[in-house]
Amino acid sequence: NKDITLIRESQLTQVENYNISTLRKKKNYSRLIKRLKHKFRLADIVLRKSDKSKVFYLGKLEDYRKKSEEYMDKTQAYKCLGKEDPLPDLIKRTNQYLLELRLIKWITQKQYELLSIKSNEVDLAHLYYLPKAHKPNTPLRPIISGLKHPTIKISKYLDDLLRPLFDKMARETTVTSGG
Repeated sequence: NKDITLIRESQLTQVENYNISTLRKKKNYSRLIKRLKHKFRLADIVLRKSDKSKVFYLGKLEDYRKKSEEYMDKTQAYKCLGKEDPLPDLIKRTNQYLLELRLIKWITQKQYELLSIKSNEVDLAHLYYLPKAHKPNTPLRPIISGLKHPTIKISKYLDDLLRPLFDKMARETTVTSGG
């Protein structure tokens, strides 16, 4: 019985020492990451995970911004918002539209409640880039992050509604890559 107690105490001490050591390592790691981010900011350097390979892109922030601006100018599909925040208006207009659909009975009360937007559940979609480190001049691959966009519930609802029809039609169609 004494032996079992000694073993348990020994195991508890080992667990406590492990937890303290793990906490110190996490704290040091966190401190290191903060220091590196700060140094990168001071030096105007950007560090990004690359597009496909398991390497990182380390480059000048100015080059990264220039490539971003060139892409936005070329496509004319995006603009830098600066301090402008269109999210509250987008939430309001989307909810108003859903209410109108509810009032003319194009959607049910349950659908209205399911699709309505709560401001604490959404974020504005944003554009970011993954560098293509394996290509000359390291072009940027644009990515749109919109998983918490105000219209995502509507999009998912329509996808669920139309997916069976699409899948049925797509079974008889072959698509090949054009790129």
